[in-house]
Amino acid sequence: MATQRERRTATHAALLEAGARLFAQRGVADSSVDAIAQADGRTSGALYDHFGSKDGLLFALLEGWVDDVAAVITAELVTAHTLEERMAALWRNVAEPAVGGGRWIALEHELWSYAARNASAGERLTDRYRVAWEGLDALTHGSVPGGALRPRTADDSAIGPAILGLLLGLEMMRRIDPDAISDRQAVSALCGVVTSSTVRSASSSATTTNTAPGSPIRPTLRTSP
Repeated sequence: MATQRERRTATHAALLEAGARLFAQRGVADSSVDAIAQADGRTSGALYDHFGSKDGLLFALLEGWVDDVAAVITAELVTAHTLEERMAALWRNVAEPAVGGGRWIALEHELWSYAARNASAGERLTDRYRVAWEGLDALTHGSVPGGALRPRTADDSAIGPAILGLLLGLEMMRRIDPDAISDRQAVSALCGVVTSSTVRSASSSATTTNTAPGSPIRPTLRTSP
C-alpha cells in the first residue's frame, strides 16, 4: 500500500503531466485550473495545494525540464574546449532537447506570449531569465586550456540576453521550417554574438586608453575579419 508521501509524489507528477498536455493543446491562457486538475482525475484543491496557482504549476513544469537539460549540457561541456563547442552544446539541447520532447521549447514560446499579457507572470519570467542570463555569461567566460573563452568587459551584461534571445529565435525559425536554419548557421550566429561583443569592448577600451582630450582617435587594436 502506498504511503502518504508516495501518493503526494504521484499526485504532484500527475498534475505536472496534465498541465504539460493542456498547455500544449490549448495554450496557457485557455487552460484553467479546473481543466488541468480534471484532466488527470484530480481536484483543483490538489493543484492549489501543490503549486499555489496555475502559474506556479507552469513555472514548476518548466524548471523541471530546464534543470534536466542543464544537467545534460553540463555533462557535455566537460569535453567542450572552445567557444564553438560550447555554443554547439547549447544549440543542440535547445533544438533537440533530451527531455520534455518538443514541449519544453514550445512552452517557452507560449510563456513569453502569456507573460507579455500577465504582469505577475511577466515578473516571474523576468526573474527566471535573469538567472539564465547569468549562467550564459558564466558559460562564455569558462576556463579552457590556455585561458578563458573571452575576457570580462564592461559590456558583459548584454551577452546573456543576446544569447538567450538568439537561441529561442533560431529555434522558432527551425520549428516553423526545419530547413530554414542549419546547425552550422545557428552555432556560427551564437559565436558571433560573443565574439562581436568582445571585439567591440576591446576596441572601446583601446580607444579610451590611447586617446587624449583634443587628440584625434587612433585605435591601436586591429582585429581580423
